[in-house]
This record gives sequence, structure tokens and C-alpha cells, in this order.
Amino acid sequence: MAGEREGTVLEATAGGGDVLVQVRRIHRRDLNRVWEFLKHVFRDVNRQTVEYQRPRSKRRFLEVYEEEGIEQLLFEVKHGARREIVGYAECAFEITGTDNWMNARYFSSRDMRPLFVEELAVHPEYQGRGVGAFVLEQIEHLARVRGCTHIVLEVAENNQNALQFYRTRAFQKLDAAVFLAKKIASEDEILPPRKIKGRRKAVAPAAPAAPAAPVAGASRPRARKKKDAAS
Repeated sequence: MAGEREGTVLEATAGGGDVLVQVRRIHRRDLNRVWEFLKHVFRDVNRQTVEYQRPRSKRRFLEVYEEEGIEQLLFEVKHGARREIVGYAECAFEITGTDNWMNARYFSSRDMRPLFVEELAVHPEYQGRGVGAFVLEQIEHLARVRGCTHIVLEVAENNQNALQFYRTRAFQKLDAAVFLAKKIASEDEILPPRKIKGRRKAVAPAAPAAPAAPVAGASRPRARKKKDAAS
């Protein structure tokens, strides 16, 4: 699979003035550049969202390259002999990843054959210049030629720019989970100081009482004689 990616170039292009954007499949030698590109694109977004909007780690990103059924597309512009990454798209034809919580039955029960967009990134300096539209057009083209019926992607609700971008292109919200939070009154884990009773003084034990003196004139009781055994 990796060899096929390395040797294939998609000849779709989009022009804007003197800027020409070319799309091709990712090559192994591009991995480090693309990772740095993703960190740059999502740096500010990830500071504001509950979930990361890009792969959690570089290790996971490198693993994706080796997986089957995943397309990684690179969008570049040329500056003389140098190529600059201005866009990236990563999509899959089935639910991938061991930590993915998507329910495949949701789509099959509705006769949906989705193309799942895992990543769609545009360089901040090229946003609003048609690069994002070109990336999405390439994804839709790929979905059609592969027989997919829908494009499915995830966007953070507070990423207003992205939401506006997709809503103007007829994307609709699915029956998806929404993160909820409730503010509660906070308390310190450590309790405040507390008064305790002072130590009681030790009380000396009372002296044992002396035996009572015999009363004058009193006679001791006689010992009872044993009865004669013969009586």
C-alpha cells in the first residue's frame, strides 16, 4: 500500500492568480513535514477544544501511514524549487482505530456508505483563499469514484470558522454526542482548623479505707459446732 501511495500523483490543480495548488498522495519522506504542519495548523484550535482536533501523538500519526484503506493527500504550492504544504486531508472508507467510538451500525441501518474524513487542515495563511474548498472538492471526488454516499467528519462546536465553512457546503449535523458540563461549588480538600478540648488534669486515686475498730463489749459470734455424726 505504501508503495502505491509513493508512486501516485493526482493531477488535479486549482489556480488563484500566480498561485497553483497541486494535490498528491503522501510519501514516506513527507511524514515529518506533515506532522509539523498539523501542529502549526491546530495549535490555537487545540487550546480551546475538549478533544484534540489532530492525532494525539506523532507515533499514532506515523502508524496511520502503514494502515490499509486510508488516503493521505497533500496539497502544495511551489516557490521556485521549494514546495510548501498548504493543505492536508486524511480519510478512510471504514471506521478505523482501536479508540474510535463511532457506531458502524448507525450508518449501515440507514443505507449510508460514508467516507470518513479524519483530518482536513489548511495553512492559516492560505485560509479564505480557496484552498479549503479545493481540498473538500478533492475529497468529494474521491468519495464519488469509490461509490460512497456521504462524507462524515467531526468538528468542535466552538470552532465557529470550520462550522460555517461546512454548513455553507450543505453539511448537516448527525445524531452525535455533545459534551456537557455543569459548574458546581468548589470546596477545599483540606478542612479548616478545628478547636479540640483541652487535656483534663489527672486525679490522684483515693486511699483505701482503714478497717473499722471493734466496738467495746461486743462479743464475737461463736463458731457453729458441727453436729455429731451419730446424732
